[in-house]
Amino acid sequence: MRKLFEYNWQVRDDWFRWCEEVDEQELLAQRIGGVGNILYALYHIVDVEYSWISGLQGKTPDYIPYEECRDLHKLREYSARCHAEIASFVYGWHDGLEARILNDENDEGEQESFRYGEIMRHVIAHEIHHIGQLSIWSREIGKKPVTPNLIRRGLFA
Repeated sequence: MRKLFEYNWQVRDDWFRWCEEVDEQELLAQRIGGVGNILYALYHIVDVEYSWISGLQGKTPDYIPYEECRDLHKLREYSARCHAEIASFVYGWHDGLEARILNDENDEGEQESFRYGEIMRHVIAHEIHHIGQLSIWSREIGKKPVTPNLIRRGLFA
């Protein structure tokens, strides 16, 4: 599981570098599908990961609203801060955490229960899903997307 988080973090950093070569108007332009625009998609990825893993750690996340990190530099800083707050939990993952239960309240105010392992896998799959959307949008603006390959990233060296 750790390797898939490392993979996602590498790919996310690659997307941040990709964004440096794209006009800000393109990053903020409303797109079809996904969550609206390129920069917000990256914010959403960070936000969801941070939210769920903070919950697994028994912490209340210290969010920064999208409006306050709506440029690439601020979003990268937010991503780095969130990463620093959750990385030790990811690296400390062990099988004993797999079946622990997180009780959560959904948007309708109802209580739900999830296993920690399910949440961790959801966070991994969630980011991969949105990275696919970013790849489509990059081609729509005539740019080569970041490679999604797991191999050749040095993760298993």
